[in-house]
Amino acid sequence: MTANLLAELLAPAAADMAAVNALVEQRLHSTVPTIDQLSGYIIHSGGKRLRPVMAVLAARACGYSGDQHCLLAAIVEFIHTATLLHDDVVDESELRRGRATANSRFGNGLSVLVGDFLYSRSFQMMVELGSKAVMDVLATATNQISEGEVLQYLNRRNVNATPEQCLAIARSKTATLFEAAARCGALLAGQGTGVQDALGDYGLHFGLAYQLVDDLLDYRGDAARIGKNLGDDLAEGSPTLPLAYALQRADPQQAQMLRAALDAAEPDFAAVLAVIESTGAIAYTAGLAQTHAERAEAALSGLPESPARAALQGLARFAVSRDF
Repeated sequence: MTANLLAELLAPAAADMAAVNALVEQRLHSTVPTIDQLSGYIIHSGGKRLRPVMAVLAARACGYSGDQHCLLAAIVEFIHTATLLHDDVVDESELRRGRATANSRFGNGLSVLVGDFLYSRSFQMMVELGSKAVMDVLATATNQISEGEVLQYLNRRNVNATPEQCLAIARSKTATLFEAAARCGALLAGQGTGVQDALGDYGLHFGLAYQLVDDLLDYRGDAARIGKNLGDDLAEGSPTLPLAYALQRADPQQAQMLRAALDAAEPDFAAVLAVIESTGAIAYTAGLAQTHAERAEAALSGLPESPARAALQGLARFAVSRDF
């Protein structure tokens, strides 16, 4: 799916997202010019804005007619951006969304500190939103994301990593914020626990499908399209689900090569990819992503038909059809 097709899919959220983007610009401001410069650099780096879009669409799909969902969406975007800044420092990444990461341009120290600024600004905005229930969900999600980052770090170079461990990391690190964004949209609209849970399930399964496709694109994507180098996860020693699955099904010689690659400074990417393909890991991961996308779409069945619900359904399909 191309960027233009994604824009068409998200047309029902276009006006709201224009308001969200204006709010993000406003709330990025700091009396410290360097904070403005660095945070603006990462915010304007061309992301899809799917997490704030999910908050907006979830609220609209629940019949919300106010404007606080835009503040909620901006909060979600600030939390996500803070995690990106910290994640790139930990991973020593040099490329994100097709250009230099903030840490490679401004340094690790400033990237961490501006990430902290964005986290703290998001909590200021939560207080402004004035919903304890929303704050509870987002505070819990932020904590779970941090746990997922720690688990991923501890799992580096883990030659015994299992698919279950990789899924647990994907859930905490990626799916949690999607789940929180969708659930908070329902909360803001005054929906009961049934609808909140349904939209939370939608966000959770969407997030898992999205992360699994990310894992696939790291092996099978187009570097120019995905905006980062192929094999980055492998080079960082991160055993994502395709590699963990292959490790369980490889013959002894293949498994030895995969373990060595996880510990190598410059792994043989082509050789690793050949084993991943031969063990069926690509097909397995793609199938699991499709299952989660279908579960996400099914979670919307109780909502009334609307342009926002249709956009959420389309997003679930986008999660597994995309190539960027």
